[in-house]
Amino acid sequence: MNPALTKTLRLLGLLEAGRRAELKYRKRQPRALPDAVIIGGQKCGTSSLHNYLTQAPGVIAPLRKEVHYFDLHYEKGEDWYRAHFGRMGEPGLNIDASPYYIFHPLVADRMQSLLPGARLIVLLRDPVKRAYSHYWHERDKRRESLSFEAALEAESGRIDEAGKQLAAGEIARSEEHRLHSYLARGRYADQLERWLALYPPRQFHFILFESFVKRPLETLNAALGFLDLPPVASARLEPRNTRRYPSMQPETAQRLQKYFAPHNARLEQLLDLSLNWN
Repeated sequence: MNPALTKTLRLLGLLEAGRRAELKYRKRQPRALPDAVIIGGQKCGTSSLHNYLTQAPGVIAPLRKEVHYFDLHYEKGEDWYRAHFGRMGEPGLNIDASPYYIFHPLVADRMQSLLPGARLIVLLRDPVKRAYSHYWHERDKRRESLSFEAALEAESGRIDEAGKQLAAGEIARSEEHRLHSYLARGRYADQLERWLALYPPRQFHFILFESFVKRPLETLNAALGFLDLPPVASARLEPRNTRRYPSMQPETAQRLQKYFAPHNARLEQLLDLSLNWN
């Protein structure tokens, strides 16, 4: 094995071991629940927003950015979840950010049961571009071997049954559902209707990725205002988890724009937003 890779893996192992030890220690302390949650969507700027928010005074950074309690680690229990956040009574706002939350069929119910008063931040992106970014994310991590067009054709067979089983509680998790949901994650209205049935509109803050990229500080300060925190004059605004990849085939882009058009129209009506994605 490459010596540099061996060193990296060793360091990652030590980091994870240290995190497990810290979690074990924290579970013996009274810990807070998060006040706010960035629930998604994936490849819509959640990592960047979380990074910017945790730079602001009054925000307590969690032990890890993506806790994934309500989707991937629910069986570990509330004490495990609390261990990721600040001490009970510690001044400051605790925040969770896990972009699979919005898409997982059981998370809204689970979260509402434990965090009924949480403020929820949702980032939305042109679903055509989101799908393509998601695809290359999985390709780069070697979790996708199909071409983009083939992956779109295969998606229903890969994820539909798993989605039903997750919703019914028949399985605890599905890698296919989480990793290969390129189209389904962009049908935002389907997902948000579930959340809006459980939380009042005043507890949501919606951010359009395209505006976030153009005006990051303004977007950050709007999010801070939603969280009842003062604005900041500056922050280290380096985007996270960006990558370069080939351009999408024009005919594929046109086909996806047509596919998403009715879903985008439903979203505009649901949120009373003008999206201008097509």
